[in-house]
Amino acid sequence: MKLTQYSDLGLRLLIYLAHRYGEPVTIQEMSDRFAVSKNHMVKISHQLTNAGLIESTRGRNGGVRLAGPPESISVEQVLRATEDNFDLVECFNAPRNHCVLTGVCKLSVVLDSALAAFFLVLRETTLADLIKNKTAIEKALLPVPREIFVNSRASMAK
Repeated sequence: MKLTQYSDLGLRLLIYLAHRYGEPVTIQEMSDRFAVSKNHMVKISHQLTNAGLIESTRGRNGGVRLAGPPESISVEQVLRATEDNFDLVECFNAPRNHCVLTGVCKLSVVLDSALAAFFLVLRETTLADLIKNKTAIEKALLPVPREIFVNSRASMAK
């Protein structure tokens, strides 16, 4: 199984928000820190807002932030909000299944068990678990462009 780039960016966005928990973060800052398209970040943040995982505030001092503490958001929740299916093989999707082995093949049972184990691990893993190495995360991120840093500090001072 391979997760989509969309889910990957969604996880990165939420890891960053967990890292900066309690602070509003602009989409521009996240797109700069991860060197990804602002348009991608806007789409992902919109979907994560609709899923109730982040909150968005408009305006000069706006941005996005986690909707709850990092300990309360599981990796499973993120993936279920960003992936549209987890059909590992054709027979997982009954309307599209044309496999002649359906009903006699045991592969689907094995893969279904593996998928359940996958989600169990993700359900038990929270954003807080993913940011325990905050110093290393900060060092790995691209530097915040000076104009974003200056503008955010100036708006906080008001």
